Amino acid sequence: MRVLIAPDKFAGTLTAVEAAEAMAEGWRRQAPEDQLDLCPMADGGPGFVDVLHNSLGGSVLAATVRGPFGEPTPATILLCDHTAYVESAHACGRHLLGDGDPEAASTHGVGELIGHAVDAGATEIVVGLGGSGTNDGGAGLLAALGANADEPLDQGVAGLVGLTRLDLSGAVDRVAGVRLVAASDVDSPLTGLFGATKTFGPQKGIAEERLAVVDGVLQDFAEVADRRLALAKGAGAAGGLGYALLLLGATRTPGIDLVAQAVGLRSRAEQVDLVLTGEGAFDFSSRSGKVPYGVAQVAAEALRPCVALAGKVMIGSREMRVLGVESAYAMAELVGEERSYADPAGALSELAERVARSWSH
Repeated sequence: MRVLIAPDKFAGTLTAVEAAEAMAEGWRRQAPEDQLDLCPMADGGPGFVDVLHNSLGGSVLAATVRGPFGEPTPATILLCDHTAYVESAHACGRHLLGDGDPEAASTHGVGELIGHAVDAGATEIVVGLGGSGTNDGGAGLLAALGANADEPLDQGVAGLVGLTRLDLSGAVDRVAGVRLVAASDVDSPLTGLFGATKTFGPQKGIAEERLAVVDGVLQDFAEVADRRLALAKGAGAAGGLGYALLLLGATRTPGIDLVAQAVGLRSRAEQVDLVLTGEGAFDFSSRSGKVPYGVAQVAAEALRPCVALAGKVMIGSREMRVLGVESAYAMAELVGEERSYADPAGALSELAERVARSWSH
């Protein structure tokens, strides 16, 4: 039997590459004769560069950029021919916030990474958006590339209060001749009820009573920059990083679609009998551009069944069918939550072994 293993990361425990290897290890214990094709996936968030490097090869360039609060932060850029892949979470991810004030967190480092990619000769730069701890509308990114304003653009959303003038010409010139692509699983606009702040602000640590105030600051920012683009799909991705990229002429594409095309997921699915996917928490939000849903759609188009393995499964069989998944299995139900966190690779491997008993010929 031929099996394609295409999981996302298990957030906080396993990278997508580690998850794929753990699933393969368990499957082989039960069905050693099966042929396994490991295809780790990402949707633009954490793990984006590693997944693409795993499949595409290319050169990994090391860089040190400013973190959310200005601290030196190591990051990498993947260069494949003349296309550079940048992971925004490297420079402004939630894991970098610590106890810092999210309203002071800046995306300056992401702009630095784009600048390094330009200097490396890239004619196309794909920026993976996701997992950010920032909510500055991408102002820091713009500042790093040469934008100017009458208020500091590199001090987080807090620095944008009172902004009345914004000059993007320096940033536009810096990326002239370069095709920018914003890879994101988020369709949110920049502001409003379903915007960056109201939707994702709480998980970044912005207090409930501050949400309306912060959203108002971004609305004022958009009035100065470009109100129309603030309403575009994906403008609210990564706390508004999507908006900054759109201001610079970027095109937006779902991250899962971009990765699927880059790794040849469709052709690989057509060559197997079963597709396995997975993520840390499998719930109905997975339909919003997440890896399991994207993989399941590709499997369905290839007329192949898709099975999901997850840390937790929080939907029933009817919802699974809507997502295109035949069955879903949870590590927590097999070995308990405590062991799932203490030994995630071992628990996932054991779960894959159990699933192989039911699904391998």
